[in-house]
Amino acid sequence: MLRTQVAIIGSGPAGLLLGQLLHRAGVDTLIVEHRSRDHVLSRIRAGVLEPGTVALLAEAGVDARLRREGLVHDGVAIAFEGTRHRIDLRALAGAGVTVYGQTEVTRDLMDARLASGAPTVYEAEDVALHGFDGASPRLTWRRDGATAEVACDFIAGCDGSHGVSRASVDPAALATYEKIYPFGWLGVLADVPPASHELVYAAHDRGFALCSMRSPTRSRYYVQCPLDARLEDWPDARFWDELRARLDPASAAAVVTGPSIEKSIAPLRSFVAEPMRFGRLFLAGDAAHLVPPTGAKGLNLAASDVHYLAEALIDHYRAGASAGLEAYSARALARVWKAVRFSWWMTTILHRFVDDGFGQRLQRAELAYLMGSEAARAALAENYVGLPF
Repeated sequence: MLRTQVAIIGSGPAGLLLGQLLHRAGVDTLIVEHRSRDHVLSRIRAGVLEPGTVALLAEAGVDARLRREGLVHDGVAIAFEGTRHRIDLRALAGAGVTVYGQTEVTRDLMDARLASGAPTVYEAEDVALHGFDGASPRLTWRRDGATAEVACDFIAGCDGSHGVSRASVDPAALATYEKIYPFGWLGVLADVPPASHELVYAAHDRGFALCSMRSPTRSRYYVQCPLDARLEDWPDARFWDELRARLDPASAAAVVTGPSIEKSIAPLRSFVAEPMRFGRLFLAGDAAHLVPPTGAKGLNLAASDVHYLAEALIDHYRAGASAGLEAYSARALARVWKAVRFSWWMTTILHRFVDDGFGQRLQRAELAYLMGSEAARAALAENYVGLPF
């Protein structure tokens, strides 16, 4: 049987960041991942980092490329009724955000872990958790036809919403809260310059749209679509036409079209599982909560979970303290629910719901109030750049 101090399930950003922070503090970790390294790196995800997340990556020693290549944005735009309105994040909240793809964050963390020599097991099948409700937790898995086992002090479940960690908890010990939105996002990645140097969120009678980017030469665009939409019904030409139809005239004119290099449809969902600790098992990131991408909070919430958990584990090993571990779930969930609220609010004011005249009038009033009130814009900016840890 192998032995480590903290066994981490999942090699996405949450698991890798936790592993890196613990390694730098002298805590032994083993990461076990169901997928291959290439598969993990192939996932196209978020790209907007809060200042707190950037600082945490610096603390982990993996921010060199981010500092060189990340795009710092001091504002964000909201377009409606044909006009683009800029929210000055730095003036209103004292900070901006950094655009740097989740794939790049994952790559930097993977490279750092490889350089550190800390072990990671990829393509682990039949991962199972044992004894986390007692004093001697352990993990088992199969790889290349052989069974392996690791004993540990704690297990960190960072394996996403469909992973084994949350599924291993007795359902009677979980409270779950969920909202399913009646639409999805059709996203296109293309090697074309972005239509704007900052993100543009568009509310339109035809539906929501977003202009985003991954670099000065790679753009990421989205349009709201029905839940039953099919990719084969959305050739590139139709997507570009629909995107431009939903944008303000200046943004639409700036869109440069090109062949898509990735296209996908993602349903929108809010989900929270409580608590986030079960004995010696701790959930972090998507294993515990999901938010619609409208507020750019998914990756950042995973980072804040990791901040609280790493801090608590390091304190435990350095000082024998248990207060941080006991408080982890409550501390993490307090911030999670505020981000869930903000993501829900952004989603409700920008998307087209059912043909409800009353709801549409409220959306217009909300947006008009937002653009006419500095206090309202400051509240948006404060939440967008991220509440403090």
